[in-house]
Amino acid sequence: MKLVLLTAFGVGGATVFGALIGFLFKRIPKACSNALLCFAAGVMLSAAVSGLIEPAMACAGQHAVLLVTGGIFSGALFLDLLGRFTPCFHRIAGISPQIGTDGTLLFVAAIAIHNLPEGIAAGVSFGTGSVSDALRVAGSIALQNIPEGMVIIAPMQQIGIRPMRTFLIALATGLSEVIGTLIGYYFATASLALLPFALAFAGGTMLYVITDEMIPNHRSTADAPGAAYALLFGFCLMAAMDHMLG
Repeated sequence: MKLVLLTAFGVGGATVFGALIGFLFKRIPKACSNALLCFAAGVMLSAAVSGLIEPAMACAGQHAVLLVTGGIFSGALFLDLLGRFTPCFHRIAGISPQIGTDGTLLFVAAIAIHNLPEGIAAGVSFGTGSVSDALRVAGSIALQNIPEGMVIIAPMQQIGIRPMRTFLIALATGLSEVIGTLIGYYFATASLALLPFALAFAGGTMLYVITDEMIPNHRSTADAPGAAYALLFGFCLMAAMDHMLG
């Protein structure tokens, strides 16, 4: 349990660390934030597959393909529905300085809410029984939290929020991840029967974050909004083939 607590505060603390960097640079160039998010996305993708989805396949039993695929899409759908009630998170790199007080605070609230399922993914990963897998997942999430923390500082300062209050708000977004990690750990250890679905669900949330939010959005608004789901379908198809072929 001590390791879980340290991991929870490490994952949440990465957001705060990114926020401190944001104070230093004031305004993060879009090209820089895109590169950081893409790098973190690559790390998260590897961790989601090896640390969550593959262990889910291994312990799911006879109906592994259906159970894991359902878990992945359930996790993605959960974040999709969550996003309909909060500002669009994947616009963080191009946020307008004139967004206004209400819009900025909603934007920051969206990041705090978004951090909760990421924390759950980190906590659930400890249910695999593999500390290395759990630390790989948690480390990848912490890595992508650094640029997240960086980009939330400038919009708040541009609307006149005092530095100390800005820091406290950034701290609150990190604490939501700590809470999520503890929830995920409890959920994964409370019932071993639910562990495969829980692992796949956590993996689905990570994959959705990668495909719909982290990778810079270069598509036009006329493109089909289901592109993220198409990528998830292709991923699940290949994962099913790999599992059935041994």
